[in-house]
Amino acid sequence: MHLILASAICSVLVSVLLKLAPRHRLDIAQLVTWNYLAATALCAWLLQPSLDSLRAPGAPWAALLGLAVVLPSLFLVLAASVKATGIVRTDVAQRLSLLLSLLAAFTLFGERVDGMRLTGLGLGLLAVAGIVMRPEREPTASRGWGLLLVVWVGFAVVDVLLKRIAQAGTPSLASLQVAFALAFAIMFAWQLFRHWRGETRLDLRHLAAGLLLGALNFGNIVFYVRAHQALPDNPSVVFAAMNIGVVVLGTLVGVLAFGEKTSRWNRAAIGLAVVAIGLIALAPKG
Repeated sequence: MHLILASAICSVLVSVLLKLAPRHRLDIAQLVTWNYLAATALCAWLLQPSLDSLRAPGAPWAALLGLAVVLPSLFLVLAASVKATGIVRTDVAQRLSLLLSLLAAFTLFGERVDGMRLTGLGLGLLAVAGIVMRPEREPTASRGWGLLLVVWVGFAVVDVLLKRIAQAGTPSLASLQVAFALAFAIMFAWQLFRHWRGETRLDLRHLAAGLLLGALNFGNIVFYVRAHQALPDNPSVVFAAMNIGVVVLGTLVGVLAFGEKTSRWNRAAIGLAVVAIGLIALAPKG
């Protein structure tokens, strides 16, 4: 279980770093760029995925390119959501993206519909409604719930793209390696353009912070993979513990460390999210 805890801690620390970045005048776009440099290097070094499947005819390059565009775009939205709505609600919205992934599994991938997962889906949708509610009236309220909804949908899109790529015969680690490398190339080209236009300045401070962000982001992935390898007969336990762990830790950090405010609806939604994740994870697969 220590691997699951490490993965959840890395996930929450990513949100913490995104929360602190504006206070230290760090450019999020640069951080996201260097994040993918770190993720690409660490994935190649530690996981060493085979890329042989990508040399075969019919390799899903269109889906991989789509993933490389969606991932950094979603990272930028995630940072904006953490700034506007806080760590608590952003992390819960991110984890509840599994509801849309579940709907995609039913409609696009032919998985069996069962009562337990449908109950979890219903509770999760109620949780989403409670999470997007502002704890108080603020001028940025509409932008805040809009960002939360983009986070919710965006992570589900990533999951669907990964499943499509896997259906084409590309292992998940290979797809991540290529997507990270392509995302870095795209973002680096954009940063060079911004630097040339005088919109930003590339410097070592942003590089260091971005590499730290990438290490945390990759740590979330690698510890999660290692947890599944350590508990091969209990994937649902790993899935549930990881997602519930992020929700609980994110809530504690957001409220205790950053003083984020939550309404009764928000707190009820967090409880519903935990129950929904547990029901979906423990439901029999078919």
